[in-house]
Amino acid sequence: MIPYEHAGEAVAHGGDLDAARRLFPGAPEPFIDLSTGINPNPYPLPRLPVDLFAQLPTPTAVQALAASAAKAYGAPSAAHVVPAPGTQILLPLLAGLVQPGRVAVLAPSYGEFTRAAELAGHRVSAVHELDACADADLVIIANPNNPDGRLLGGNTLRAFVEQNLRPRSATLMVDEAFMDVGPPGASLADEVAHGNVIVLRSFGKFFGLAGVRLGFALAAPAEAARLRAELGPWAVSGPALAVGAKALADRAWIERTRYQLAQAAERLDVTLESAGLEVLGGTSLFRLVRMSAASALFHLLGRAGIFVRKFPDNTSWLRFGLPPNERAWRRLETALASFR
Repeated sequence: MIPYEHAGEAVAHGGDLDAARRLFPGAPEPFIDLSTGINPNPYPLPRLPVDLFAQLPTPTAVQALAASAAKAYGAPSAAHVVPAPGTQILLPLLAGLVQPGRVAVLAPSYGEFTRAAELAGHRVSAVHELDACADADLVIIANPNNPDGRLLGGNTLRAFVEQNLRPRSATLMVDEAFMDVGPPGASLADEVAHGNVIVLRSFGKFFGLAGVRLGFALAAPAEAARLRAELGPWAVSGPALAVGAKALADRAWIERTRYQLAQAAERLDVTLESAGLEVLGGTSLFRLVRMSAASALFHLLGRAGIFVRKFPDNTSWLRFGLPPNERAWRRLETALASFR
């Protein structure tokens, strides 16, 4: 186990508008937060009865959400689905399902993977090729990847598991936080029935409701049961259960939103490339760019009240999320034009 003083060290994340205001105290308000990959136009919240806030969540509501998630994500059944208050809280629990050993994280990737695995007692190494993960006890991959949108095909990952992990009873954990905007067939949700594969799905990013704190682990029934036991009763709030079940079943909104996000991402490409930025990749919810003057652009945008994601380990990168409305688009275009 790693010392608690190191386990508590902060990992840089997007979305911290408190930090943005400290960095740019004179910036115009409201800040336009482009530092996350969260849908800026969230699912419309339904009217919720007061009882959901006044009473403990019921097992029936948890089961209804698990069934809705299984259908939406393609998991074999509700028994394979573990609802949780966001996927972040699941990371050290999932790493704890594997005896301490070697963990390979396919990099670059989400910074919390390493911290969570170390908390579970693992030795963690960052690797840059899938083949370099073949002898690990636990392999962690974000697919599509954050921050560059790298996508590994479902068949590629299935073959990797079959050839390298199942014979050794090793485990693949795939964080599919952005798979809602991924291509058909790329998810491994159906693979969890065979064991050795655990899939994470985020509710907040695609549905734009990160504050609801809702996410899912998809796993074999025995592993799912252990996760439920570790989370304990009432892990997900009654309002989150109700909102999640309704949103995941709203196929019309989901399909319409996928199309709208794809259109917005195309517009963002044009906006960024017109300003001379090199787009390295991304998903329909964000774009990663590279430029030598990334720090100067970060500060110019910040002074204009536009907060984007920078990367301490790669100072030539910036990540842009989607503006929420036409006014925000114009502010971004104006700021980029002044930089150019």
